[in-house]
Amino acid sequence: MPIKASAASGPRLPRNVWVVTATSFLTDVSSEMLANLLPLFLANVLGVGTAVIGLIEGVAETTSSLLKVFSGWFSDRLGRRKGLAVLGYALSSLSKPFLYFAASWGWVLGVRFADRMGKGLRTAPRDALVADSVDERRRGLAFGLHRAGDTAGAFVGLSIALAILLVTQRGAAGLERAVFQKIVLFSLIPGLLAVVVLALGARETARPVQSALRPSLRLAGVDRRFQAFLAIVVLFTLGNSSDAFLILRAQDLGLSVAGVLGMMITFNLVYTLVASPAGALSDRLGRRRLLTAGWLVYAAVYLGFSRLTAGWQAWGLMAAYGIYYGLTEGAARAFVADLVPAEQRGAAYGVYHAAVGLAAFPASLLAGILWQGTGEWVGFGPGAPFLFGGALALLAALLLLTVAEPTRRSAEGSRP
Repeated sequence: MPIKASAASGPRLPRNVWVVTATSFLTDVSSEMLANLLPLFLANVLGVGTAVIGLIEGVAETTSSLLKVFSGWFSDRLGRRKGLAVLGYALSSLSKPFLYFAASWGWVLGVRFADRMGKGLRTAPRDALVADSVDERRRGLAFGLHRAGDTAGAFVGLSIALAILLVTQRGAAGLERAVFQKIVLFSLIPGLLAVVVLALGARETARPVQSALRPSLRLAGVDRRFQAFLAIVVLFTLGNSSDAFLILRAQDLGLSVAGVLGMMITFNLVYTLVASPAGALSDRLGRRRLLTAGWLVYAAVYLGFSRLTAGWQAWGLMAAYGIYYGLTEGAARAFVADLVPAEQRGAAYGVYHAAVGLAAFPASLLAGILWQGTGEWVGFGPGAPFLFGGALALLAALLLLTVAEPTRRSAEGSRP
């Protein structure tokens, strides 16, 4: 959709940005009703240890990551984004009902595998659709708005899950199977609505097919600043284990299931409030500054989690964790678009998301192993994954200062 401009306000955000934001909002209403309860379901109902939880999260994210490479490249080759995004959202929505029947961790792994396949299909084409649709002067705002909508959906979804929990489960510190099953059923409606909104509301942004990157993790022919940025992001992600461990840490320190949901609602509320202003701020101050500030906040939060002694402290740190997400998620996606030409964006987003997801596998697996370590090993135990993650975040923030930001016009129109 053409971007209209006014002298007073500059270019307006186009239809596709709002439609994709609405789709992500509905999807997160559905998925976040379940995502934050899954580690508790695995631990409280199925009796699974943290190493297996880390394995499940790692395998799921790796699946998603590998598909992101191919889906991004394929959308470049087609010159179209919408169809792959719709297919990915549909696959994720159709996988969720099977959690109702989960009787072992293998069931959960299978559902997570299918759900992450859907995410892998949709993420790179969707981000490229947003980048293709919006003027570069509002790119940070567009991605910030999208992340705010996504997280607002998480806030609503968690609130619904908490309401169901309070009505149906009283006086239990752990999660009950029947309550989880009810939440699964409620999650199906917004998930299906999300697919309908994207299919009927988005408009394709056809682009000429030219010099699309091949579907691989090789970076030949890509701007060296993008290569450096990607390497630093991977380093950071190696210490960024699944948020499931933050949830388990809070429960380990005494928070009830209702308390954990309240903590995550607070996190998502802060994230929602910060994301749009931070995205707009990155348009003015530069992406690198926002990312560096966010990673420093992350380091402080994780180092704090390594030293916690009470559940209420985890609640406070999760609020600060929302600031980290708000500062970085939109800015990182906009930075990718700044660093590569338009005809390579799908593949670039695929490589970016794939690299992050592949690094998340050893990050989550290692976090689970560190958590379960015995006292015979110095530093092993529940605080160890967070100490490790905070240290890597500090190192990555320092390295990011070495990556030069491109001028916006050259990033849009030139080849690497």
